[in-house]
Amino acid sequence: MRTGRPKATLKLNEDEKRELTSLAHRSRSAPALARRARIVLVCAEGHDNHAVARKLRVTPATVGKWRNRFVQDRLEGLYDEPRPGVPRTITDEQVEQVVVCTLESTPRGATHWSTREMAKTAGYSHMTISRIWQAFGLQPHRSESFKVSPDPLLVPKVRDIVGLYIHPPEHAVVLCVDEKSQIQALDRTPPLLPMRPGQAARHAYDYERHGTT
Repeated sequence: MRTGRPKATLKLNEDEKRELTSLAHRSRSAPALARRARIVLVCAEGHDNHAVARKLRVTPATVGKWRNRFVQDRLEGLYDEPRPGVPRTITDEQVEQVVVCTLESTPRGATHWSTREMAKTAGYSHMTISRIWQAFGLQPHRSESFKVSPDPLLVPKVRDIVGLYIHPPEHAVVLCVDEKSQIQALDRTPPLLPMRPGQAARHAYDYERHGTT
């Protein structure tokens, strides 16, 4: 049995998979970047470093390097680090504009910004937007939900329902009523807690119905 350092867990979201697939086809214009993208894509299939190395004909050390770089820095980690002394191409004021726009607005026809939509709006590359978001802990694609009930009998009700599942009575019928799976016209009743640096947007489960469509 092979022993050694365990491989870093690597999972991709849909945007990352799409971007890596695009980079992997740039064998002529950016061969090194294409090879790194292919390494990450094969790693994401669940293979260990040795299996990936055999499949792509590279060394296990090379696979381990780019696996770890991607796990730590995501897509940005596949690009060569800036050379010392290279001047910045974006000012602090421009960075602030991107952050404010991300926090205080949404794109037309969408619920949240993507790096490419923000890049079109701000006039920078999507990788620049990605670096800014990463630096400020911004994740527009994420949201979290919570539930706060004002019912003073909430705990006894939950205890009764859980009790039915843990110790179901004999010769009894338990019915569960749920909504019909249609497109519903809903309004969230509590206010949305907006995204902020290091914190995803949050919303409660409570809503007001306006019928179905």
